[in-house]
Amino acid sequence: MTKFLTAATLGLVLAGTIATAAAPQADARTRGRYVSVQGSGGHGYRHARSISRQPGAVSAHRNTQFNNGRGMVSDRNGSWGNGSYQGGATHTTNNGTTFGRSTSVVNNGDGSYTGSVTRTRPDGSTGTRTVTRSRN
Repeated sequence: MTKFLTAATLGLVLAGTIATAAAPQADARTRGRYVSVQGSGGHGYRHARSISRQPGAVSAHRNTQFNNGRGMVSDRNGSWGNGSYQGGATHTTNNGTTFGRSTSVVNNGDGSYTGSVTRTRPDGSTGTRTVTRSRN
């Protein structure tokens, strides 16, 4: 009985190793989902989202729409590599109002880094903040 279990276990481990070696590398992938919730009296919403990932970058899209005509679309993204990061988000409501942010971080090479964030408010005004941090 023990030899059988040992052989079966070895077979499963070997099969798992072969399956893992044969599986394609999951470097880039896109996933999505759609949900619709409907209640009585015409109340409800629809929500769709998707996300795409690949080495050094990611992007996401969301769309939420309510039955009363309100809703918002959001797009987010980020990329990184070679000591820097850049990303941001943009949100747009159904009435056309847009707001969001943009972010950038750079490694200065001396152990310090500089980060900058620019925000766009719903009224259209913008504000930027830049910070440099040194290693302590």
